[in-house]
Amino acid sequence: MPCNGNASQVCGGSGRLSVYDLNNAIISLPTLTTSSIPAPTYTGAPTGWAPLGCYNDSVNARTLNTQIYSIAGTSMSVDACLSVCIVGGYRLSGVEYGSECYCDHEINNYGAPATGCTMACGGNSTQFCGGAGRINVYNYTATSLPPTSTPTTVSVTVPLATVTDLPEGWTYKGCWVDRALGLGSILANNLPNDANMTVESCIQNCIMAGYSIAGMEYYTQCYCDSAVINQGALASSDSQCNTPCGGNSNQMCGGGDRMSVYSNQTDMTVLPLPVIANRALPGNWKYKGCLTDNAVNRVFPYLTIFPNNNTAANCLSLCSKYGYGAGGMEYSNQCFCGDVQNVIDHSAALVNDTKCVMLCSGDRDTYCGGPSLISYYVWTDTPLNTWTFETGNAAGRYEFLIGGPIVPLTSTVGINGKISFLEKFGTSPDNNSTGAYELDLTLINNFETAWRTMHVKTDVFCSASIVLPDRLGRQINIGGWSLPSTLGLRFYTPDGAPGVPSKNDWEENYQEIGLQTGRWYPSAMVMANGSILVVGGEVGSNGAPVPSLEIIPRPPGAGVLYCDYLKRTDPFNLYPYLVVLPSGGIFIAYYNEARILDEVTLQTQKLLPNIPAAVNNFLGGRTYPMEGTAVIMPQSAPYTDPLVVMICGGSTPGPEIALDNCVSLQPEVAGAKWTIERMPSKRVISSMVALPDGTFLIINGAHQGFAGFGLATDPNLNAVLYDPSKPLNSRMSSLANTTIARMYHNEAVLVPDGRVLVSGSDPEDPRYPQEYRVEVFIPPYLLGGVTQPDFTLKNGNDFGYGDTITISAILHQGGPYTVRISLMTAVGSTHGNSFGQRTFFPAFSCSGTAANTQCTITTPPNAHVYPPSWAMLFVLDNGTPSVGQWVRIGGDPARLGEWPNFPDFTLPGVGPTVGAGGAVKLGSNSTSR
Repeated sequence: MPCNGNASQVCGGSGRLSVYDLNNAIISLPTLTTSSIPAPTYTGAPTGWAPLGCYNDSVNARTLNTQIYSIAGTSMSVDACLSVCIVGGYRLSGVEYGSECYCDHEINNYGAPATGCTMACGGNSTQFCGGAGRINVYNYTATSLPPTSTPTTVSVTVPLATVTDLPEGWTYKGCWVDRALGLGSILANNLPNDANMTVESCIQNCIMAGYSIAGMEYYTQCYCDSAVINQGALASSDSQCNTPCGGNSNQMCGGGDRMSVYSNQTDMTVLPLPVIANRALPGNWKYKGCLTDNAVNRVFPYLTIFPNNNTAANCLSLCSKYGYGAGGMEYSNQCFCGDVQNVIDHSAALVNDTKCVMLCSGDRDTYCGGPSLISYYVWTDTPLNTWTFETGNAAGRYEFLIGGPIVPLTSTVGINGKISFLEKFGTSPDNNSTGAYELDLTLINNFETAWRTMHVKTDVFCSASIVLPDRLGRQINIGGWSLPSTLGLRFYTPDGAPGVPSKNDWEENYQEIGLQTGRWYPSAMVMANGSILVVGGEVGSNGAPVPSLEIIPRPPGAGVLYCDYLKRTDPFNLYPYLVVLPSGGIFIAYYNEARILDEVTLQTQKLLPNIPAAVNNFLGGRTYPMEGTAVIMPQSAPYTDPLVVMICGGSTPGPEIALDNCVSLQPEVAGAKWTIERMPSKRVISSMVALPDGTFLIINGAHQGFAGFGLATDPNLNAVLYDPSKPLNSRMSSLANTTIARMYHNEAVLVPDGRVLVSGSDPEDPRYPQEYRVEVFIPPYLLGGVTQPDFTLKNGNDFGYGDTITISAILHQGGPYTVRISLMTAVGSTHGNSFGQRTFFPAFSCSGTAANTQCTITTPPNAHVYPPSWAMLFVLDNGTPSVGQWVRIGGDPARLGEWPNFPDFTLPGVGPTVGAGGAVKLGSNSTSR
């Protein structure tokens, strides 16, 4: 044979070595007896066949794909191989490496003429049978194929088949034709070859594998199944199964493409010839063909394995449920989902449908692709998702606002119109931060006066912040990183005003007032009765879970309530989402579960369906560390529509691919199920801000990873607007991009002028900086030269339920009959949780002129619809919001203004707010530290 590296040299041959001697190392050689076997000379072909010559071939990319195993290597000849191929219905046949036979309908894998077919056939030394990586190819040129119903067999004397130890119920079912017409085996599951195979051993192995049919073929091959497939049929004579078993020469174990079949089925199941699944498909799916795939670089990004139930209906229904409009089945049990763009990006090509002939694991009457081949389908007609990609003013705009002295962990908008920031200890590279600052947005042009230094005593790392409904709108920060920080309850009483200096500072004393148990990563919420519910967390510093709830201020005699569901789902349930429900009860979502708690006992009242995650991984989660973001859909008078909770983004275990969907649920509706809406991109560690026009801004985060230091990568720089007034699956618009990566520990809050303040990013990762810069995102409603409306509160800022608010307004875009009114409750933002955030559109009526509009607003009816809270009231003039003004609705029913009653804490007291004419007598010095 010619050498691969130099065709002019000889490098041995079939069973021959070219031997060389160094320095006469071989002293004497035995006499070489010249072989009497003639060298191959025959280059013709049997009648009806035409030789195509020598072609290249490869183990990993066969020129002819179907290998024939029924001819022993020592019996291989051109005639034997061609005879088997033509019986199978193939027009192409090839012989290789002296002993291998291949069949097919076409030349594959760029097979092309080559040299090197110099090996003699094992069964006829006068004929060429290819070479190493070389195949002699023949083409059947006759006008019709010979009949295949009764294959020609060699006349032999068949030994008596002696089978004496069959399992109970098993009987012989005859000799069956295998791989007829080039189809796959009639029994799909081929066990490893066994040189000592017997009928009994094959049957026992099939029973152990859970099958009810066993087949023996060609003395060493054992096949199992529960039905005969691929147009299996009995051979014309039992004598065609004439190969003795490898382990018992007195038993017959099939033959060349013949199978001795046994079963415990009385009437053995024989399935019809499989077909392509292109009828009765779910939805608007259509079959497109057999698509090439690559096991190293998959065409579609999402793979789900269905070991026993992969069908076109199951696979495609899953894809469309999660918003993917392209996909299909591969290798019997694999379901792929993605987009048509994936096919374009990978230059995937369609091949002949006859390549995709593996049976579906859940429907053996249909095909589910093949090795690296996908039965490919596309969703047609109405798209599953419609995203708008905005430009210009419609895309909004990011703007740099100011540099900062702090890398914030939490941000809270105070009722004094300023933003307070808290930072974990040690965040600053210089370690010179006090851990607390306040920003006055009216003084942005002067760094020194815009930022006010404040102080905390213990570490707020991974704590929770909310605004209290007391008379002064105090902010409380709960929990922390390590003892005594984890017990921490920190209070700040906002004072001053925009442009007017503030003086108050944070107050805390864990020896006087604190949690009953330390908590790191807890959630907090003001309940309908005005008390504060604190949920979950860990002991601190990646410690043990704290699977419990507690109420503050602590009711007399009350302890903590153990929650098995928080213990069971640790560590994936941190910073759970909490919502007061209009019908009573408390919604809680943690990891990938949700339930409703009784608001009095805090015991589980109702289990809700598990929260969907990724199309290929139901174990994905929505709370820290697989951090997404939750919001409550706007509530509108008369508040009769079911409340809707929505959670966007999150991540998955393993490769930690971020989720690309939002899911929503009406938890109070009987039998409610989660609705899935796909986002334009994947997102984890995101923030989501409710806007006064009823929309939501989704920003920050990454495309991959978890929440935590150095655990996320590939920043998501795009802003997305979610508009719940639009039809499902067309509610999201891609807006402007930022240039700043906002990774772990990012925040976003709505500020009174309608912009969104964006801060933070503390990844402690050399790939992304510790982020001191503060940005604002300007929504489209403030662009295009619009003028914001002005309004005045005419009857104070403190209101009860079902109360009346009167305002006078000046409009610039419309008139009294185009006005909308919204209430945006106070928010503390950290870790994808916007504690307290809700949107309300109350009942109102307006009259007058654009220059003098008079409106009467009715506040929400009760504390379950609207838990006691401060809120910014906005007037929207043809969609353009005013500057928000703070009002309190629902009072302070838990009398938080009298707590904590220690000399070193400010006590606002109870009663009307200052804006409602109430006088406030502070209980102590508000700057005591």
